[in-house]
Amino acid sequence: MQAITASTPGGPEVLRLSTVPDPIPTAEQVLVRVRATALNRADVMQRLGQYPPPPGESNILGLELAGEVEAVGAAGNGLAPGERVFGLVGSGGYAEKAVIDARMAMPIPAGWSFAQAAAVPEVFFTAQETLFTLGDLQEGETVLIHAAASGVDTAGIQMAREIGARILVTAGSAEKIQRCVALGATAGCNYKEQDFAEWVKEVTNGQGVEVIEDFIGAAYWDRNLRSLKAGGRLVLVGLMGGVKIEANLGLLMTKRLQIFGSVLRSRSLADKIAITQRFRAKWLPLLAAGRIKPVIDRVFPLAQAADAHRYMEENRNFGKIILEV
Repeated sequence: MQAITASTPGGPEVLRLSTVPDPIPTAEQVLVRVRATALNRADVMQRLGQYPPPPGESNILGLELAGEVEAVGAAGNGLAPGERVFGLVGSGGYAEKAVIDARMAMPIPAGWSFAQAAAVPEVFFTAQETLFTLGDLQEGETVLIHAAASGVDTAGIQMAREIGARILVTAGSAEKIQRCVALGATAGCNYKEQDFAEWVKEVTNGQGVEVIEDFIGAAYWDRNLRSLKAGGRLVLVGLMGGVKIEANLGLLMTKRLQIFGSVLRSRSLADKIAITQRFRAKWLPLLAAGRIKPVIDRVFPLAQAADAHRYMEENRNFGKIILEV
């Protein structure tokens, strides 16, 4: 089969379309003829040599896929060749074929393209687990979502809107903020022009927010804590702004703050199956009904994976970047 490989860690130029052996499904897996996959920041980190795949997973990039079942492992699990499925994988999506545990392969809703389906798993699963499972966001609460033009956050904005939360966002341009508002955000702050902590204080009348979803990390730490109201919850999803901080523990104690960290890729298979089941029960019906939608910025052919990575690293996208296979 054809797949995108990297001979050495480095920039986007190390990505090449190569011929590699077909994957072989285990008893619990199905082999999928991949029709579309999607980019994630984890792919960029893996390409740079900073985020290796979990033990036992393929070295091929790609954390989500959509396609048709080609072969079924011995356990079967109710799937048959030809069925259209999508789901989360530990790696291997940037290829013509990939394997996925049958318990994580979800049926593609009627009328959906493969590109639409591929844009869902990583970002909607992450938003589900960070905003709701960990952050416990409730109706009537206010959430601050950083890096709001990302795939995860374009999903999270819609999900928070559906439960009746007030949504504040940060993004790097007025256009991105306007598009977030169109998805359901209440208001936005251009972090390049204004201190978001002062802005949050202003728009919440000094109260702060109940939940923050943060992809930046160290660079936002102090301002995040100042932006939370008493009893607030900070969920760290990424560390694009650094990993080390000097923490004011007194502020954590006096405001009774809760800090959560979250990664998805390294979770156990049992955890990922449970996450998939939560998603299928609560959010997939809303997606199938069109009440919430995957946001796709641009589609590249698989052979142009390097160009797609450059595009992501330039922060040009609003929503997901898709690779068609």
